[in-house]
Amino acid sequence: MTGILEIEEMEFFAYHGCFEAEQTVGNKFKVYACLHYNCDKAAVSDQITDALSYQTAYEIIAVEMMKRSHLLEHVGLRMLDALYAAFPQLLYAKIKISKMNPPLGGQIRCTSVTLEK
Repeated sequence: MTGILEIEEMEFFAYHGCFEAEQTVGNKFKVYACLHYNCDKAAVSDQITDALSYQTAYEIIAVEMMKRSHLLEHVGLRMLDALYAAFPQLLYAKIKISKMNPPLGGQIRCTSVTLEK
């Protein structure tokens, strides 16, 4: 049986970007994660040790968000790699990282990068 775990609207303040100001001043980011996993064992056992823990998934994502990068693609790949390393039952993962109010010279709510594996 396939379970789908979604973690929505995670908010972080981080220092990702190619411009010096982004690396110095920082910005607000939102992250969405969609994780498909084999939940057969957890559904039967009712034990957190058999589940894909959303607390652990959040902690992995938070750690990777705090590592400075120029590109959101780089941050997203680190997240995906770390999630797959932590959860052997993971079948598919999608990460969307949005940079709020990007410095593009106009009024823009956000720009986003989505990676799937």
